[in-house]
Amino acid sequence: MSKEAIHSISQDIFHNESLLQKNNKDVNSLIINDANSWINNAKSRPIPKMLFSELWYENELCILFSDTNLGKSILAVQIADSLSYGVSINGFKLECAPQKVLFLDFELSDKQFENRYAENFTNHYQFHHNFLRAELNTEETLPSNFKNYEEYLCATLPAYIEETQATILIVDNLTFLSAENEKAKDALVLMKTLKQLSKTKGISILVLAHTPKRDDSKPITKNDLAGSKMLMNFCDSCFAIGKSSQDPSFRYIKQLKQRNTEHIYHEENIILCSIDKATNFLEFCFEEFDLENNHLNTNNTINSNEINEQIKLLISEGLSNVKIGDRLSLSEGAIRKRRKKLGI
Repeated sequence: MSKEAIHSISQDIFHNESLLQKNNKDVNSLIINDANSWINNAKSRPIPKMLFSELWYENELCILFSDTNLGKSILAVQIADSLSYGVSINGFKLECAPQKVLFLDFELSDKQFENRYAENFTNHYQFHHNFLRAELNTEETLPSNFKNYEEYLCATLPAYIEETQATILIVDNLTFLSAENEKAKDALVLMKTLKQLSKTKGISILVLAHTPKRDDSKPITKNDLAGSKMLMNFCDSCFAIGKSSQDPSFRYIKQLKQRNTEHIYHEENIILCSIDKATNFLEFCFEEFDLENNHLNTNNTINSNEINEQIKLLISEGLSNVKIGDRLSLSEGAIRKRRKKLGI
């Protein structure tokens, strides 16, 4: 059969009601259309813009995961603050105007949150009114028609989105609500709800998740996310935070899944950051791009005191930070950071 004949048949089928719909008006599990119509429909919608460089785009359901105490919440609040003001984080890209952000905080108490964004509980950081933070209402009794808080949250979340008019939703974190988070069985209920919200309401969603204790001598992979195979199927993009062996304050960001861009921040181009609190805002500070292998905890990694002594020796020889880094297999940012701490 010729291409022209095939095209003619396809036009007859798909430009009218589908055959399934003719035979059964209740059939609606699939939306069937020809490829050109899908493209024409997509043309009417705006091109997704970057929310956090190429790591997270508009209308995506994105997962951020790491081991415990590596700064997921710190980075998430920083991203929320950036989106609420419409101002990019130094070293990262933002293509959107100010957004209304709803941040579901299941990790910190209000006092702990206050402490992170103040100087000894004084001189508090001023967040934008677009930044809305929410905690679970622990005084609320779980309604009898719900098995757990996750079901209750899933049922009420769409109403909160409507009420707040939020276009950004950040959930910190996915595994808080379930006692069986390693299996991620219960977390799938929430992920399905979030996926539907993202698709039907045009909400951009960032979900934080833990990883089981991992071997930090090996590169981060998708498999490090608890329940990775199930959860990865629901997200559009995913990135992770890793611990650097070069300095206790260093973290690196690695891209693991993407649909709106090429794979940019991989093992040969991770984003190196330090966690700092210069005044009243705890944040990730961009340092440079580097190789993931330079930050893994290998048997060849020397301890911090030895590094400091070698840095002092090489400084006395007149070497620059870049050359010292090359000698010690450390990044220039790590050398600069250590020199600042050492006061040299």
